[in-house]
Amino acid sequence: MSSQIIPVDPFDYVVFGGTGDLAERKLLPALYHRQLDGQLSDPTRIIGASRADMSHEEYRAFAQAALKEHLKPGEYEDGQIKIFTDRLFYASVDAKSEKGWDKLKALLDEGKDRIRAFYLAVAPAIFGDISEKIRDHKLITKNTRIVVEKPIGRDLASALELNDMIGKVFREEQVFRIDHYLGKETVQNLMALRFANALYEPLWNSAHIDHVQITVAESVGLESRAGYYDKAGALRDMVQNHILQLLCLVAMEVPPSMESESVRDEKLKVLRALKRIDASNVEQLTVRGQYRAGASSGGPVKGYLDELEGGVSNTETFVAIKAEIGNWRWAGVPFYIRTGKRMAGRMSEIVITFKQIPHSIFDAAAGRIQSNQLIIRLQPDEGVKQSLMIKDPGPGGMRLRNVSLDMSFAEAFKARNADAYERLLLDVIRSNQTLFMRRDEVEAAWKWVDPILKAWETTGQQAQGYTAGTWGPSQSIALIERDGRTWHEVI
Repeated sequence: MSSQIIPVDPFDYVVFGGTGDLAERKLLPALYHRQLDGQLSDPTRIIGASRADMSHEEYRAFAQAALKEHLKPGEYEDGQIKIFTDRLFYASVDAKSEKGWDKLKALLDEGKDRIRAFYLAVAPAIFGDISEKIRDHKLITKNTRIVVEKPIGRDLASALELNDMIGKVFREEQVFRIDHYLGKETVQNLMALRFANALYEPLWNSAHIDHVQITVAESVGLESRAGYYDKAGALRDMVQNHILQLLCLVAMEVPPSMESESVRDEKLKVLRALKRIDASNVEQLTVRGQYRAGASSGGPVKGYLDELEGGVSNTETFVAIKAEIGNWRWAGVPFYIRTGKRMAGRMSEIVITFKQIPHSIFDAAAGRIQSNQLIIRLQPDEGVKQSLMIKDPGPGGMRLRNVSLDMSFAEAFKARNADAYERLLLDVIRSNQTLFMRRDEVEAAWKWVDPILKAWETTGQQAQGYTAGTWGPSQSIALIERDGRTWHEVI
């Protein structure tokens, strides 16, 4: 049984940064797939906007080449490509001047009554400029939304400033702060597992759960992001947004409903309950790492400093943290989180480890009884595993064995796994903010991250070297093993 595809109302999507990498790799393919599934209604338009001088036809040719490169075999259909590219238009505009804004206004005035969304796939430094130009040229209608990409600031002060700039132009209900991790099928299935089944929620607390691990590992290095990344680091780039959002979905209380404000209220409570990490405990609870030369599946790779102009930096490409939530549900349950580049594999997963049984009735010959685990895999193969102890088949006495009930989404549903952007782009059109970050969430996350950044600076905590192609520095292993636990590292 397949899910029902419901078309959305006609819209105009203006993508600032419409010729950039994000538009090319993610946004245009995502919108094309939504057309393939019949969700785009006529006369929907996608309008690319950037400083480059380009005609409508040249932009359509750019998009066609991008789709040919980034779609999977069999997805590029000439007839559908023609329909899709006919929806594409282009406006050459400059965020810092008046260039092109009148032409963009004239183009948008052709669809005054449509839903209108502005996607800022550009550097945060010009979010405020674009917002003001949108206001000054009277491009905001009653059905207007704005979508902003991370990073929302580099600390609490800059996040407040950025939110203030956007907030002067748009109401909070018009602002969609996108985190593509929240659009992943498995992330949303976490809520379904917890709240649509009687099995887990009664056990979802400190009485039954021993600890939680969240890992977001990447096998790639800097690629083309050296300039940005060295000013950010893993804590800002991944923990403050992606990983803390995953932690919130694991730890939040049951919301009264799936209405967006109800869900986001509960996530906010988790962020505010995170125990403070500062100079007094940062060296015990955090590990910074930086990859050195090593090897990946493609062969030898350079170290971080070898890829970086200047070759001197203490920026972390890896971070591991032992976090705790100060409330009744989670008191005493550690949340071990880690993320890094040039690690042993590409993997994003959440592992819930339940407590050991209080007493075993089996003798030593039966084997060791392992803790049950619920493993939620976000990538590369989305799915859910539940580990259980069972009897090993055959005669000869009782021998226990740990096995997994394994549900791969690709195998279970025999359907294409939609990219996260496909869902989120159309949630903007539906005005459904459930999977987007509210202003106070962003600021609460920075209030927890800021003291860690300041403590690293105060204590001079160094980024420990780790060989590319491994699971990070040895100190991250010590972080969890001194508590008698170990990282889950099955690829």
